[in-house]
Amino acid sequence: MDLQFRPALTLFVALSAITGLAYPLAVTGIAQLAFPDAANGSLIVRDSKPVGSELIGQAFRDPGHFWSRPSATGPMPYNAANSSGSNLGPSSPALADAVKARIVALRAADPGNMAPVPVDLVTASASGLDPHISRAAADYQTARVARARGLPAERVRALVEQHTELPLLGFIGEPRVHVLRLNLALGAAR
Repeated sequence: MDLQFRPALTLFVALSAITGLAYPLAVTGIAQLAFPDAANGSLIVRDSKPVGSELIGQAFRDPGHFWSRPSATGPMPYNAANSSGSNLGPSSPALADAVKARIVALRAADPGNMAPVPVDLVTASASGLDPHISRAAADYQTARVARARGLPAERVRALVEQHTELPLLGFIGEPRVHVLRLNLALGAAR
């Protein structure tokens, strides 16, 4: 029995040290040296305090803020520990009801806006954490935000333009707007 136990224990301890300590420490060290921002959560910091992440959306419901894409995570929206889509397909009555309710909420917040509601304002992304909205979704909300903040619509449109990220390499994807960064810029706008 001792002949089998000793090599097994030695192998267990050695592999535990390699895979449980040495490898994670090496990867963490390399990440901290090569990509410190990403390794630390891609945090957005204002006044020496983290206010969010480049990678995770936040819920905004005040009419003076741009609203994010809906989140499908539970038990609360934008829960990074529970990244997931809703798994509701296009023929799902639950998804249709949720989309209708979101459209009603958007129309109630801006009754004069008769433009078509962009799909990303009423459907969640695959991860449920998307921090971006389309340029169309930002444009749809501009008049409401300007009115609620008492800012000229042209000033708000200029902020949207400044915070529009172009497609990767100029052709991969669509222009998009990081909602938290835009809302932070709105807070500084006068």
